[in-house]
Amino acid sequence: MNTNLTKKISLQSLRLTFRFILPLVAALALLAFAIVPVVEKLIFYWFIRDMDVQSKFITGTIQEPIVELLQKGNATKINSLLMNAIKEERLYALGYCNREGKLVYRTKNFPRHLGCKLPGSDAGKPQSLLHLPQGPVHVAINSVEQYGNPAGSLVILQDMSFVERRSDDTKKYVVALFVVIAVVISVITVFIAHISWRGWMDGMRALLRGEGLIRPFSQPTTSELQPLVGDLRTLLRTFETERRFADDVTVSWTPEALRDLLRKQLAGERILVVSNREPYIHRRGKAGIEVNRPASGLVTAIEPVMRACSGIWIAHGSGSADRETVDRNDLVPVPPDHPEYTLRRIWLTKEEEIGYYYGFANEGLWPLCHIAHVRPIFRSNDWKHYVEINRRFAEAVVRESSTDDPVVLVQDYHFALLPKMIRKALPKATVITFWHIPWPNPESFGICPWREELLLGMLGSTILGFHTRLHCNNFLATVDRYLETRIEYESSTIHNRGKLTLVESYPISIQWPSPLHQKLPPPEVCRAEVQRSHGFDEEMMIGVGVDRLDYTKGILERLRAVERLLEIHPEMIGRFTFIQIAAPSRSSLEDYQSLDNQVRALATRINERFSTYSYQPICLKLEHHEPEVVNSYYRAADVCMVTSLHDGMNLVAKEFVAAREDEQGVLVLSQFTGAAQELHEALIVNPYHIEQTADALYRALTMPDYEQKERMRSMRSLVRDFNVYRWAGRMLIDASRIRQREKLAGRIGERYEG
Repeated sequence: MNTNLTKKISLQSLRLTFRFILPLVAALALLAFAIVPVVEKLIFYWFIRDMDVQSKFITGTIQEPIVELLQKGNATKINSLLMNAIKEERLYALGYCNREGKLVYRTKNFPRHLGCKLPGSDAGKPQSLLHLPQGPVHVAINSVEQYGNPAGSLVILQDMSFVERRSDDTKKYVVALFVVIAVVISVITVFIAHISWRGWMDGMRALLRGEGLIRPFSQPTTSELQPLVGDLRTLLRTFETERRFADDVTVSWTPEALRDLLRKQLAGERILVVSNREPYIHRRGKAGIEVNRPASGLVTAIEPVMRACSGIWIAHGSGSADRETVDRNDLVPVPPDHPEYTLRRIWLTKEEEIGYYYGFANEGLWPLCHIAHVRPIFRSNDWKHYVEINRRFAEAVVRESSTDDPVVLVQDYHFALLPKMIRKALPKATVITFWHIPWPNPESFGICPWREELLLGMLGSTILGFHTRLHCNNFLATVDRYLETRIEYESSTIHNRGKLTLVESYPISIQWPSPLHQKLPPPEVCRAEVQRSHGFDEEMMIGVGVDRLDYTKGILERLRAVERLLEIHPEMIGRFTFIQIAAPSRSSLEDYQSLDNQVRALATRINERFSTYSYQPICLKLEHHEPEVVNSYYRAADVCMVTSLHDGMNLVAKEFVAAREDEQGVLVLSQFTGAAQELHEALIVNPYHIEQTADALYRALTMPDYEQKERMRSMRSLVRDFNVYRWAGRMLIDASRIRQREKLAGRIGERYEG
């Protein structure tokens, strides 16, 4: 009886399995044949766009030499230039047309019937694709300019025969992929059905509810489906990575693009930003109330995003006139000259500021996360203030939220507990926490007495962002060491108490283009002004460093490198001076007071060694400078030194690159910054190695102009494309997808329960 029943169940499961497999295979086959033409069109479109971009690059490359040769009237060299250019693979022919649209120069294989117009221009619909006996070619006509005026046009023909070959290969791969998917799914389905029909059904119900795949933070799926779920997660992660790369290639990140993103993907949601530092500080001055922008990399990064997105910025009101400028709800529109978003200020007593900010945040967490040889200090009273202030900011977020599912950007180490508090009050909120400083290894973080509370607070985040993948991995390892959670390393997610946190790297950047650069004079004018104000002659080479006065920035190491430079290369005495701009920071703390004294003493000693009547090698400017002034120094300098001993990103490096419109100047950059992983054309140094840094400084000062231009052009291209709008956009896109996934999971769960 039992044997017959078992056979009956097995037969039923096998029958149902094939009833499922056959339609699935048929559907996959139809889908494959439907997708192939779409893929073929997409490939063709991508290559056409790639050819357009490449043609502009070719035009930009040979524009200068061809204009010079035209002025000289050297036809032989012009033809030689064009012939040399088409030696590049896929470049078929070149032609040059004068201002009147007459073809005056061309390579031998240039089609005589083509002329200076795109095919089909007379018909009103020009075509960029031309079919020749040799095969299809892409035609592009780009303007050649001289001093901003049209000098003619360059007709570029690129061979596209390889597109057909790629298209044929793609068809084969797509069909093969669907065949493999069909086989794999069929085998897995048969395997699962024969192991346990009931387990298979339970697993499918779990997947339909969103458990383990759509909502991986809920209860795990049955063991029979666990291998499949893992493979699907990995596949989704791969698709997500490829989609991010495609977005980076196709999207031009601007304020308008960011606004469009909010409107389309987040239904026009206003963003709530929470940070300790406020973007505008009102202080009482001699002339009344003055407005200042603090020297903060965080403010530099977030402020243009808020201008683009509108919303509310919640921050500690620390200015002496801050209370006088807010309304009864502690709100003030900013920027003062042209309001684009709202600043909500939170008030702290002196005791709370000492405990929460100076104590736990900056005597505890700051040195804990920076490997800079300063011991962290933890006090129970400081921890109490830290908890209370995080709670106060959480209450402000709830009050300022116009919906029950706001998008909140929590900034930095001052608010490690805030994400959990927000999620407790607003369970549907999307909380994006960005940690602007490094994250240490698990052993170092274990020093903190309240490590579990901090980690649980941060895991209230929907998305937890760091600058680099290394910091993400350190965080995952720390959670693995100290908490009972489930970590999916392949998807970089943490499942804790029914909640999911995505841990991802988002390298922060700066605004591009900066409105400051439109206001400032050209670099040569800035240089002349800096030389005049400091009494330098025109031959004086200038180095600059811009930092907060902080022990993590490597200011002492930098000055020692300057001293070593003058020792090794005495010919630089009287020819090179270094200007160190350092805004005082946390000056009430003993370690910062000690650093101030050490910097002043070292600068004095170096100046006493090498100064003459009219020359001193070190110029200290230990005071706050407005961004316009700082950027004028960037534009005036021959070299900028960033020698941080440990840094999350360091935006000074990117600010210097962005300021150099003349494509001159050299960046000496510490290997211990996040920026060193992006700005590879900088001179990368170990700031602890004084001789190495001094050698890099000498190399920077003696680097030829053409090499400076090549390096700076490459770095400027990266900073332009990977700007602060991309940084914010990437996080918001990920947040949008998670919100959509959660809503879908909720609908599936409701239908299943119904």
